[in-house]
Amino acid sequence: MMKKWMASCLALMMAAMVWAQTDTTEFMRRLVAVEGVSQVQRLESNTYKEKYVMKIRQNVNGDTTADGTFGQRIIVGLKGIDRPTVLVTEGYFAHYALQPAYEEELCRLFDANVIVCEYRYFAESVPQPCNWDFLTVDNSLRDYHRVRQAFAPLFRGKWMATGISKGGQTTMFYRATYPDDVDISVSYVAPLNRALEDGRHEPFLARQVGSKAQRETILSAEQELMRRKARLLPKFEQYAREKNYTYSLPAADVYDYCVMELPFALWQWGTPLTALPALDADDSTWFDFFVKTAGPDYFSCPSDFTPFFVQAARELGYYGYSTKGLKKWQSIRTPKGYLHQLMLPAELRNIRFDDTLYRRTVRFLKQNDPKHIFIYGEIDPWSASGVCTWLDDSKKQNMKIYVQPGGSHRARISNMPDDIKEQILSRLTDWLND
Repeated sequence: MMKKWMASCLALMMAAMVWAQTDTTEFMRRLVAVEGVSQVQRLESNTYKEKYVMKIRQNVNGDTTADGTFGQRIIVGLKGIDRPTVLVTEGYFAHYALQPAYEEELCRLFDANVIVCEYRYFAESVPQPCNWDFLTVDNSLRDYHRVRQAFAPLFRGKWMATGISKGGQTTMFYRATYPDDVDISVSYVAPLNRALEDGRHEPFLARQVGSKAQRETILSAEQELMRRKARLLPKFEQYAREKNYTYSLPAADVYDYCVMELPFALWQWGTPLTALPALDADDSTWFDFFVKTAGPDYFSCPSDFTPFFVQAARELGYYGYSTKGLKKWQSIRTPKGYLHQLMLPAELRNIRFDDTLYRRTVRFLKQNDPKHIFIYGEIDPWSASGVCTWLDDSKKQNMKIYVQPGGSHRARISNMPDDIKEQILSRLTDWLND
């Protein structure tokens, strides 16, 4: 969902700075007093009056401590106790929020406080022992509900929940499960997949996104990579060895999957097709482009993103691949079932997809009308499984969907066309002033 965005989060980790602070403030004293909170440290910030990182104790499973507890990492930024508070339902890591310059978009637009919650089983928020049975969406939603309850006494303004990509999914699931926890929800580029391999992404890439000429240009690039496979594969294998990537399938098969990933990666991030090498460019140029755009890190297992793939296999779903135009060069027989083969450790490959979460969420969104904004990008393949494909917001007074023309997975309020941006800001302002 999200490969380059995921990698950028990891890259930011090293730049995080903890401010050595001996003096305590009234707000810090109140943070320390929150039940279950520990390890409170002040952070340097250019955007919040005060900012802290800490752990909050969460149950590993359900509403009981019988299966143990763990510390979930959260970052709290203060603008003012009377200002709105944004609860970021992060779907992955929270490293980026440690940055002094970090400011969540809604916080910048509405001068709001922030609470960024790292998702369970990622980075600093991994239960020990790591029992994968308890990595469920419902357990993660209990985490956010617990944070909301614990920090409610610290802030007097309205509450908003928001997230991007998998975090946007989480915002959606959180609203459907705890509808009264927050006043406003904003989900950015959030898919809602109905199956392990949803089935809507392949036709979107093959027939819907961009122009026919653009799609043919991308297919030509895929075919060129396959024609050069014999020459590029040794470089591919050496690159993977140097990076310590490990695979459950032969490198030749992984190469094929990286080629099939190329269209999704290009459209997802809005990469201009001028970035594609000329067909007569040398092998080094093609290889550098290949590993930068659809690199072999994606299929390495185990990885820091194994928790996400476990959830995709269990209840979030994912996308499939098309072999059209590539089959005669491929070493794989079929890409069907690739997530289990490539992304899951051997002991977890018996996980079966359950569509209960999908059906429950669809039912809630159809039958209810919360103050919830959905933002999508027109060319983002994840929009193919977004609520924008089936939810009729013209019948809703509150819930609204906004699609950025030509927009990718980077679609945000701030980069919307002026007229759409004004509609969104006006709606959010009215809700905050209710």
